Amino acid sequence: MANLLLFITRSFFKLCSFSLLILFLISCSSFPPTVGFYWRSWYNTLVPMLVNAIGLFPPSFLNLGLGLGNVFILFFVNSFTSWSEAYDPLDPNGNITIKWDIMSWTSDGYVVSIFFPFAVVTIYNFQQYRHIQAPGWKLGWTWAKKEVIWSMMGGETTEQGDCSRFKGNIPHCCNKHPTVVDLLPGTPYNQQIANCCKGGVLNSWAQDPATAASSFQLSVGQSGTTNKTARVPVNFTLKAPGPGYTCGPAKIVKPSRFVTPDGRRETQAMMTWNFTCTYSQFLAQEAPSCCVSFSSFYNDTIVPCSKCACGCQNTSQPGSCVESKASHIAPVVNSYTPLVRFTSHMCPVRVHWHIKLNYKEYWRVKITITNFNYNMNYTQWNLVVQHPNFDNLTQSFSFNYKSITPYTAINDTAMLCGIKFYNDMLLEAGPLGNVQSELLFRKDKATFTFEEGWAFPRRIYFNGDNCVMPTPNVYPGLPNASSHQLTSALGLLVTLLAAMALLFGHA
Repeated sequence: MANLLLFITRSFFKLCSFSLLILFLISCSSFPPTVGFYWRSWYNTLVPMLVNAIGLFPPSFLNLGLGLGNVFILFFVNSFTSWSEAYDPLDPNGNITIKWDIMSWTSDGYVVSIFFPFAVVTIYNFQQYRHIQAPGWKLGWTWAKKEVIWSMMGGETTEQGDCSRFKGNIPHCCNKHPTVVDLLPGTPYNQQIANCCKGGVLNSWAQDPATAASSFQLSVGQSGTTNKTARVPVNFTLKAPGPGYTCGPAKIVKPSRFVTPDGRRETQAMMTWNFTCTYSQFLAQEAPSCCVSFSSFYNDTIVPCSKCACGCQNTSQPGSCVESKASHIAPVVNSYTPLVRFTSHMCPVRVHWHIKLNYKEYWRVKITITNFNYNMNYTQWNLVVQHPNFDNLTQSFSFNYKSITPYTAINDTAMLCGIKFYNDMLLEAGPLGNVQSELLFRKDKATFTFEEGWAFPRRIYFNGDNCVMPTPNVYPGLPNASSHQLTSALGLLVTLLAAMALLFGHA
């Protein structure tokens, strides 16, 4: 009996090990192309070996092991999926870090500065190309004790809560679960601090670090007054402006240090803790927000966005989309709900990649971004494109270009954005709702080809969201060589027949 239990236990752990290894190898298929290539080679070799190894177990014990193993594997898959959803292969280290500095103690609490990371009373967005658009970020948490917010600068809570137990001096917020928003531009100077009052809008780190910051201060009461009695809030949430970010627990770290403007004195916070929030497109929205279409000079075929790429036309919800030839669209004030033009793909944004010209040592591409959303102007938009020829980009004519190298040795990813005061705003759907530019690449003789869709991009992101690409089997292909041979043969035959007719006619 003991041997039987031992065999079952060993079978269970072996099955779990095999299953975990298979899941790991499958997950490697989502790695960057250069890394995924090697892993997929191992995958194709090892999986048949694992299947054969599993087949060595007796059927009765195999069924028992699989039954127990499935429970463990299901738990592992759920955990693995939640982790992988927040991973961006083109920005593996991107996050928003929130830093909470207690600057001084008061009689019943403390004065704190909150940072989204880095410097004093500042909020930095460490994501390379994903920014927070209007109506801006919302930061929430749960107090560990019965803390209240006496006053704030640079921000405000959305609700005051129940402050009926206070008399005379009423706190700014008595809510157990406060939510803080940024103040709007034009706020009186006596309510402002540095880097506040931008309506919660944060630019991306790579596009403009100077505007990737926001800040606010608050005075907290009914809390601890020392490093040992002050408690870290829990359950932090960040909405930007909707769901999509998942925040980890706050950790007490080494107190922040600050240098005076003259550089002669250094001070430090009384206590500091911070936490990070990571983005997942799956949590942010139910459907994609952009799609990609292709065309080329060597093929008459225009590959449109995939049908229903961002959803299908839904007439059961009036007001979510309109006909392209609608004679009148009622103005919507302060509405961020998409109002998308009727299309087969139903995406708010379409990116078109056209292979325009082929030179002896260069080739040229035209990129057009079209807005189909009547309710949104995309200010300071950006486009991230992954293509192996970006290491030989010669010129970008109407877009700013910046290289992004998530994997240092590989320069195949570029961030394109508009030129300030020229085309940095993608206007709402209509005749002016598009921006375009051309890119000139130098050919690398070792890799360049128009065959098998090599000249088309591998990935495209718009404002940090992954766009739906056409399937490879519909990419515009080079003209078939056999058809050229057939055409040449027919032309030769017609020429010979015409020559013979001409000869016989004069005979």
